[in-house]
Amino acid sequence: MTATCVILDIGGVLEITPETGWVQWWEERLKLPPGTVHERMHDVWRAGSVGSIKRGVHEQVAARLGLDAPQVEAFMADLWAEYLGTPNEEFIDYVKGLRGSCRLGILSNSFVGARERETTLYHFDELVEQIVYSHEIGIEKPDLRAFEAACASLDVRPENCLFIDDVAINVAAAQAAGMQAHLFEDNTRTVTRIAAHLNAGPWPQSGSRSDHVGLAGPQRLPARR
Repeated sequence: MTATCVILDIGGVLEITPETGWVQWWEERLKLPPGTVHERMHDVWRAGSVGSIKRGVHEQVAARLGLDAPQVEAFMADLWAEYLGTPNEEFIDYVKGLRGSCRLGILSNSFVGARERETTLYHFDELVEQIVYSHEIGIEKPDLRAFEAACASLDVRPENCLFIDDVAINVAAAQAAGMQAHLFEDNTRTVTRIAAHLNAGPWPQSGSRSDHVGLAGPQRLPARR
């Protein structure tokens, strides 16, 4: 319980995930007003992010957007292409070098199917000891219970964990949960922050240290990260 720990977000940290414009492209293709895809699908995206819909996403896409089977496959391929992005290889290589020097975990707002795809593409299951996905525990960041679940999965105390996320509201929530936290802006500053955390070592008693951030953060479709 006194081990030093680093817990990482995925999208925007381990993965580089710029918006691709796929939603707007589909709305133009289908001659739908801007915002229609989100309006018709937001409850499905929400259900997928907390695991309350495990199958049937393709059927819902077909029914709500009027797509045939090949179109649904293409639509979902575009969704996953943006969702998965590309690996932040420089930072991933750095994290690989941390193995054995601290406990390592992932806490990610996710969508049904994310574990299988990210394991196949990026092998995050080999990078860290534990991965906590929102669609598997039914809780999303910034709910404090998500951070508690991540700490519990590694059997570590919150005050000995440094949480890294690119969304400010999630960083603030981690602080509220008793963790140390850092807002990811680039690899260099994040590596420096992690090194300082590891050099300080675990706290012998409860307490918290944190980087101050604000409470604003972007929304993704489907909701993630």
